Amino acid sequence: MESAQKTTIDAVEVERFSKMAAEWWSPTGKFRPLHKFNPVRLSYIRNRASTHFEREGQNSRPFEGLRLLDIGCGGGLLCEPMARLGAKVTGADASEINIEIAKIHAEQSGLEIDYRADTSEKLAANGEKFDIILNMEVVEHVANVDLFLTSCADMLKPGGLMFVATINRTMKAKALAIFGAEYVLRWLPRGTHQYEKLVRPEEISSPLTSSGLSFVDQSGVFYSPLQDRWNLSPDMNVNYMMVFERKK
Repeated sequence: MESAQKTTIDAVEVERFSKMAAEWWSPTGKFRPLHKFNPVRLSYIRNRASTHFEREGQNSRPFEGLRLLDIGCGGGLLCEPMARLGAKVTGADASEINIEIAKIHAEQSGLEIDYRADTSEKLAANGEKFDIILNMEVVEHVANVDLFLTSCADMLKPGGLMFVATINRTMKAKALAIFGAEYVLRWLPRGTHQYEKLVRPEEISSPLTSSGLSFVDQSGVFYSPLQDRWNLSPDMNVNYMMVFERKK
């Protein structure tokens, strides 16, 4: 029985997102919040990684030569811009439908991206290694957070960076990210997030530091209705991002 539980796949969550797969690339569809969220997270990733890998001031492809994994990639909203920045991108998702959507869109965009319907633990078991690993808005949807994070940590090369973005398990997040976003503003379908599955920063840090990674940076993210955009913030009580590295 114990071995049967050692998976990060939450079948209900996979089915939920699979049903919405065709809308991944519609900026006005069910994934509109991610399209709105993309600029701030892309800027954060690019700035932190460019500094870390000493690629500041380089051309439009600062990630050239770096191998990057986007785990829980969905339809590829992060994979494609990462590929345009020069990274050799692998996108993995437990939903085969999401992967097929991502493959089609990448082909239409003229991008070479290695998409796989796979899990973090299987990739780690196969000995995959990456310079950059993105865990963006996925950890709150997996069945086993510790297994997910430790298997990802196992794939990070010495000198590599891991980015994690998720929603904090606080009453403020319950009010804004669940009730506000799903029931009042209807930015997301009801049931997209469950409060008990939200993850606190210390629940990210603990398994990653136990796996040999070191904390680098963190930032909250908030939505400005006046600007109609997401911005970085010192407040991590709702959405937040964290960065870890494996020392050389």
